[in-house]
Amino acid sequence: MQFKMKASNSGVSVLLQAFTSAAPCSNKDIFYCAHVVALSLYRVRKPEQVKLRLPISETLFQMNRDQLQKFVQYLITVHHTEVLPTAQKLADEILSQNSEINQVHGAPDPTAGASVDDENCWHLDEEQVQEQVKLFLSQGGYHGSGKQLNLLFSKVREMLKMRDSNGARMLALITEQFMGDPRLVLWRQQGTTMTDKYRQLWDELGALWMCIVLNPHSKPEQKSLWLHQLHRWNSVDVCPLEDGNHVSELTNLTNALQQNPPGNPDPLTRPHRTVFTRAIEACDLHWQDPHLQHIITEDHYTNYGYNYNPDSSLFDRRGWPLWHEHVPTACARVDALRSHGYPKEALRLAVAIVNTMRRQQQKQLEFFQAHKKELLHKGITSVTNLEGWVGHPLDPIGTLFSTLMEMGRATEDRPTPLLDFSGSLSSGRRMEHPVFPVQCYLEAGESLVSLAVETALIGLGQQRVMPDGLYAQEKVCRNEEQLLAKLQEISLDEKLVKIFQKQGSILLEAGPYSGLGELLFRESVPMHTFAKHLFTSLLPHDADLAYKIALRAMRLPVLESTAPSGDLSQPHHIVSVVPNRLPRWFTLSHIETQQCELASTMLTAAKGDARKLETMLESIQKNIHSASHIFKLAQDAFKIATLMDSLPDITLLKVSLELGLQVMRMTLSTLNWRRREMVRWLVTCATEAGVFALDSIMQNWFTLFTPTEATSIVASTVMSNSTIVRLHLDCHQQDKLAKSARTLALQCAVKDPQNCALSALTLCEKDHIAFETAYQIVLDASATGMNYTQLFTIARYMEHRGYPMRAYKLATLAMTHLNLTYNQDTHPAINDVLWACALSHSLGKNELASVIPLVVKSVKCATVLSDILRRCTLTTPGLVTLHSRRNSAKLMPLDKAPLRQLLDATIGAYINTTHSRLTHISPRHYSEFIEFLSKARETFLMAPDGHIQFTQFIDNLKQIYKGKKKLMTLVRERFG
Repeated sequence: MQFKMKASNSGVSVLLQAFTSAAPCSNKDIFYCAHVVALSLYRVRKPEQVKLRLPISETLFQMNRDQLQKFVQYLITVHHTEVLPTAQKLADEILSQNSEINQVHGAPDPTAGASVDDENCWHLDEEQVQEQVKLFLSQGGYHGSGKQLNLLFSKVREMLKMRDSNGARMLALITEQFMGDPRLVLWRQQGTTMTDKYRQLWDELGALWMCIVLNPHSKPEQKSLWLHQLHRWNSVDVCPLEDGNHVSELTNLTNALQQNPPGNPDPLTRPHRTVFTRAIEACDLHWQDPHLQHIITEDHYTNYGYNYNPDSSLFDRRGWPLWHEHVPTACARVDALRSHGYPKEALRLAVAIVNTMRRQQQKQLEFFQAHKKELLHKGITSVTNLEGWVGHPLDPIGTLFSTLMEMGRATEDRPTPLLDFSGSLSSGRRMEHPVFPVQCYLEAGESLVSLAVETALIGLGQQRVMPDGLYAQEKVCRNEEQLLAKLQEISLDEKLVKIFQKQGSILLEAGPYSGLGELLFRESVPMHTFAKHLFTSLLPHDADLAYKIALRAMRLPVLESTAPSGDLSQPHHIVSVVPNRLPRWFTLSHIETQQCELASTMLTAAKGDARKLETMLESIQKNIHSASHIFKLAQDAFKIATLMDSLPDITLLKVSLELGLQVMRMTLSTLNWRRREMVRWLVTCATEAGVFALDSIMQNWFTLFTPTEATSIVASTVMSNSTIVRLHLDCHQQDKLAKSARTLALQCAVKDPQNCALSALTLCEKDHIAFETAYQIVLDASATGMNYTQLFTIARYMEHRGYPMRAYKLATLAMTHLNLTYNQDTHPAINDVLWACALSHSLGKNELASVIPLVVKSVKCATVLSDILRRCTLTTPGLVTLHSRRNSAKLMPLDKAPLRQLLDATIGAYINTTHSRLTHISPRHYSEFIEFLSKARETFLMAPDGHIQFTQFIDNLKQIYKGKKKLMTLVRERFG
């Protein structure tokens, strides 16, 4: 067990202190030593052996006047040498009416223990704290080090709450270790950013220093010391910056009451704002303002020093106090009050701030309504919030929300709340969980919980500029999601629903002050995530308002190249307040996903409502710019529309199809790895929609598909048996679809014959005229638009379909595009050449005679030519098909055309190839070369004078390549 030791003088504490002082243990640790623990346990186990006395003030209260006089006189007599001067002095002061001692009610009692308001001090082992922090930092996020550091921060907050003066000292020790982290220098040198979790630790460090310097009872010398430390850390080059960037556009905003629209400042002149900057600026703040003092110390303003004026900015029309200060700064005061153990005062200030926010929101609404026509006509807006309250480094909305919720839940736990608002910041004992009387500053029927909810809605709905930098933008998303998660934990009753309705209506009408207003500047933080929460919360209670909010929130102007003309039913204007700035929205992917989620939620809810679905379709087509997200929405709509347990929702199916068509148009000319999947899905969707939809996409294929997609996927799927069965088509409908598919196929073949001709022929097989047209398209394109591979493929298809002469024609056209060099003996086109020659041979002598010159011209590879030559000499041309002439036909002679031409070309190819191989031959290829010459001799010998030609050829080699002695020796051994 570990016990903290607090300096105190009551009861057992006196005994503990005496025991500790007598023990030889070190008193530097933050925990009790073993002796104190043992004594505490002894007192618990044997209470009868340790006498417990009441505080002396209680004993004196029980005495009458005579007993009190006797007690004092005996006390002075026993210790007369030590206390007599003090006793005489005190007696004189008590008898004097104007003495200082008579200005204080009551008297001190050293035996009663310390007050919770008293300053106290824990023994702090500085070396231990430093070593722990250094160890956790060195682990770099592993082994739960981040969790341990957060526990240390929690320890600091606990110390602040207990008014322990060592809280600031402990935080300073922690900060020193953070500043000495060697990774800071490394990251700066490498230009890399710190991890997100580590960055959040620095945020907490900055927030804690803000609480330290805003301690309402800090002494000037303490503040001066803290300011000196903060300036020292702030000046270090590697000190982390507030927004995670190396530059920032923000000026000093901690004390700013009014903010001007941003300009385009020179990056070199931008201020250097670190995680300590706000704490440094907060050192200029104080708590002496009389209005502020009255807010946090008085429940009512009966003793207020000024006459109440309804027009005063210090009060609203009900006479409730307002606090006009930069909201994040004012909320930092609330956080400081809570952190230093002043929950009642924190609550008072929080309520005043929220009432001020509500009043300001109403004023902004009234101003916009009064100037609405003028502002909408001019399309001008101003940025009222350079830094929004959600995602702000000081987390103002989170602070207000948690302050109100904690006290609100405490109130709910007590059915008969007590009123305990007496005293000031320096008052004596206070309740551990003070209860706030709801009726004090709240409207009828309002509670602290409802006030917290409204505060969150105001903050989340605020129109604000997207901050610079990845970390700051991620923080906006994270902070928003955290707030919404807390809101979702609250059950919506009738009162809270009314608040949602009230704020939803205000946000729609509040103009440029609202992220859901009609005037939206280009770089404002989108409202998709927030609007989705509003939509789902309001849908069961006020569907019209829910849809208005969600549709308004669908906007994403940062992706608009120009300002759209209208916002569905009402006009709105997109205004880029900093037109020359090109923002980097690092979280854009996340934002677009949230936009898609909002749209999907609305589509699901709108099933069965044709009017709402049509409106949704317009909104999606107008506002969503990502093809992948539109495709997801199309798929979502299709799934919802075709649920198995009900008939298809025709309108929703139409929405799905329209979105799918938009995706096709968007991705037609851009690369998208999901394109094939998208095309297949669209055909499925159109099939579900019916014959008309399928016919329509084929009629307009050129705006939706590439020619290849249109023939290989669209038309082939439409004409498949599965589609016919799925749609229960009659003969007339089948013919109509088939005609559209053939027309499409022919158009695609003309546009892209290389990739579509074969598909067109296949699709047109059953229609003679269409098939002939497709064949003619191939012939027309063969000269320029098609290569030999495509032509050979179509030629083989023709032969397979029973058109050998057409196949032959295409094969000869393919040969004109082919060129096989001497060393391409493994080229994939070789099989096509052999097939073409076999086809020609099978058709007859004339066809073979026509193709051989093409072969001789296109093929220079000796082995291929010899293979063709050998095949042509085995059978008579035409015998394959003309069986009646089998016995009368004769083999074609090799000494006459066309085989003589082929034979000469083959011999010439062997000669040329031999010389080419000998140019760069190496000894390891000698045996392979000898085998090559053996094959060459076989071809030479097919000629009438082949023996003589081959002998001359070998002699030539011996003479030309006599330098290659070893190789020529091998040649002599084999060929003489």
